[in-house]
Amino acid sequence: MSNRAFYAESLTAFIAESPDAIVGKITQNHTQELVYQQTGAWITQIEILQTALCGFGEGYLFFEFQIPRMGKRADVLLIYKNLIFILEFKVGAQDYAAQDMRQAHGYAIDLHHFHEGSHEKILIPILVATAAPPKNNTLTDCTDGVYEPLRANSNNLASVIQYCVDEINQPSVIEFQAWLNSSYKPTPTIIEAAQALYADHDVNDIARNDAGAQNLHVTSQALQEIIHQARLQRRKTICFVTGVPGAGKTLVGLNIATNVGADKEEQAVFLSGNGPLVEVLTEALARDSVQRHAHKNKATALRAASASIQNIHKFRDEYIKDLSAPNEHVVIFDEAQRAWDQENTSKFMTTKRGQKNFAQSEPEFLISVMDRHEDWCVIIALIGGGQEINTGEAGLQGWADALELHFPNWDVYYSDKLIQVEYAGRDVSFDQVSNAQAVSSLHLAISMRSFRAEKLSHMVHHVIHNNPQAAIEIYHTFKDKFPIVATRDLQAAKAWIKQRGRANETKGVIASSGAVRLKPEGIFVKNRLSAADWFLNEQDDIRSCHFLEDVATEFDIQGLELDWCLVGWDADYRYNNGQFEHWKFTGTTWKRRQQEDQQRYLENAYRVLLTRARQGMVIFVPRGDIHDETRQPGYFDKTFEYLLHCGVEILE
Repeated sequence: MSNRAFYAESLTAFIAESPDAIVGKITQNHTQELVYQQTGAWITQIEILQTALCGFGEGYLFFEFQIPRMGKRADVLLIYKNLIFILEFKVGAQDYAAQDMRQAHGYAIDLHHFHEGSHEKILIPILVATAAPPKNNTLTDCTDGVYEPLRANSNNLASVIQYCVDEINQPSVIEFQAWLNSSYKPTPTIIEAAQALYADHDVNDIARNDAGAQNLHVTSQALQEIIHQARLQRRKTICFVTGVPGAGKTLVGLNIATNVGADKEEQAVFLSGNGPLVEVLTEALARDSVQRHAHKNKATALRAASASIQNIHKFRDEYIKDLSAPNEHVVIFDEAQRAWDQENTSKFMTTKRGQKNFAQSEPEFLISVMDRHEDWCVIIALIGGGQEINTGEAGLQGWADALELHFPNWDVYYSDKLIQVEYAGRDVSFDQVSNAQAVSSLHLAISMRSFRAEKLSHMVHHVIHNNPQAAIEIYHTFKDKFPIVATRDLQAAKAWIKQRGRANETKGVIASSGAVRLKPEGIFVKNRLSAADWFLNEQDDIRSCHFLEDVATEFDIQGLELDWCLVGWDADYRYNNGQFEHWKFTGTTWKRRQQEDQQRYLENAYRVLLTRARQGMVIFVPRGDIHDETRQPGYFDKTFEYLLHCGVEILE
């Protein structure tokens, strides 16, 4: 009846069927190695449900129902009396653990957001801890039809379901077949996407499949085809892929890196110079694979994850020493426009790596490493727009120059949007590069980071470039789905964000690395944090983002995202006399940033911060202090007023 569940039947058919026959149908669809424990858990669930639902009449029941976005499955989904119940079983559990409640709640929220048929329906998550004592339940709706999770055990499940049916008046009708066939439009976080791909899920399981997001598949397909052709024809090839912020460039790269398929010869590695991103993704993959019993312990899981995702600097350092060709025939360079120019690479190699006569830019060196392959290889360079936040980056011209001067035999495929200033940073030309051709399918045009606000990055662009009228017009197109509020009160900001984050939704405080005078407010940008702990730890862990204590800067969060962001705005980027001023705090005073590239890095830092939220954000602008020369109220007031002119609403 459905490929979205391992078992799907009407209630009457389910109650009439033997538990062994039902388990047989579930295991037939189950891909992973089945542990004896799992089969026992299914038998228990079936027996509890057959007893509880015996007199219920019409309805539908699913086992192992696929949750869009996560690549995960809910234990049981029940449709009864036009209500959708998501049942998360903990067989043998003697209490209702907070993280299990959040898990059930999260599944319901994801169905509401990402399954079209469930958008307007009532969803009720129930944690069934089979051996726990009974608890009183109260139905609390969060205005969008998703209720707070309820608690049941093996004896009172029927009465908890009946209580919901009695209490909820006239839920909208569920046309079962239409509901079942309605489309999934998941937009996973990059962490969830990596975990799902690494666990052998198809990219289709976790990526939106509506027309707007088709180019994710088109781009992936085009790259797979280029890799395949390069191998068959024994060619060396480089591809430049562009995409708007949040369009899924990293997802495309990870898909290729984790999807070596049956063909080991086309093995790939994803390389990023973004240390926190690599740390968070490898840690997330390792934790997930231990949880799935794919690896016995975390050390082996981390080693395995590092085969697919690595720090580009580690890769570079290894192949300075080792002069052979890499194991991988395919490498994906994330944010390739951020590779260093020759001057900075030489300086670094001389002072930090003892390489006296190193005279290559980073792009030239990286191509030369892959050029060591005698037969074939492919480099995929992922290019983001407006992302430069470090000095000495070569930009795209560094790659074009290296190809033109040193690697004329390579085939070059580049996105037809590559020469736009947003990606190129400045004038760039591939005209002189032989064997180069523009390919339109190598551009990702649709932002998928925020499923609620695809135009957020456009609005932010106008906020940063002093176009308040354009910002407000764009914001009006999505403000009902994606709240952006501003306040002068940090505690009010924290209360707002805590109130909105539900289930396992992530929330955290972020600020520019130059925002050092937010310190008196309790926002310490100079404190080092472990990105893996901050992004991945449970809500009750003080090191996690959820605690709203440790603050992440643009360097920690670039390439990653949170559901809800609290953005601290300091006087480093301040609005004055109708325009933005660029400042840097050194020693005991603010000094103007005069150099154009320094100004651009600061603008990009704020661009990164303001585009991290998936569901909404609150911006905190301090009031300042007349007794503190470094925090004069005048440094902040005009910025706050400017944000209101951009359409941002005051948090009352």
